[in-house]
Amino acid sequence: MTDMTDRPTLSDAAREMSALLVRVGQTHDRAAFRVVFDHFAPRIRAFLLQRRLAPAQADDLTQDVMLAVWRRAASYDPAKAAASTWIYTIARNQHIDQFRKAQRASKMDETDPSLQPVPMPAADLLFEQAESAETVGAALESLSADQREVVAMAFNEGLSHSEISERLNVPLGTVKSRIRLAMSKLKTTLGELE
Repeated sequence: MTDMTDRPTLSDAAREMSALLVRVGQTHDRAAFRVVFDHFAPRIRAFLLQRRLAPAQADDLTQDVMLAVWRRAASYDPAKAAASTWIYTIARNQHIDQFRKAQRASKMDETDPSLQPVPMPAADLLFEQAESAETVGAALESLSADQREVVAMAFNEGLSHSEISERLNVPLGTVKSRIRLAMSKLKTTLGELE
């Protein structure tokens, strides 16, 4: 059984991300940015996909968001917001800007309710979502590398089991087994973290 003291707490992880973001802003620390990028880029992509962007658009906008994080990191103040809240706000604003540009370009009726952006959730809800993302991230870290890989391919890239099997050149049964075991372990781990 794993000792719970070995795992960083969510507040420790949040503090670490804030510290890394401050280093990026103060010294343009590329190694710190790489850690921030690796942590947030997949989460931002998933966030944008949930907002009904096409995968290619989500990829492009994720890159734009992370570039904005790099450029604006000096303006980040950890006393005002968690790193996740600050970064998700940039993502939300970039998505709205992209949406508005597309509207102007296509000369659509801006008053059409179906074209209005999704209302911004309350700050406490954004905080809960960020904490949930960190919880899931911590749970994913508990998986073996093979299990993490197939879960990422299935959920982040949207690949089917057979597509994963072909890409990894492993039997279909192995892919299904890895995903089943990973999901079981995630369910257990997430239950312990609540």
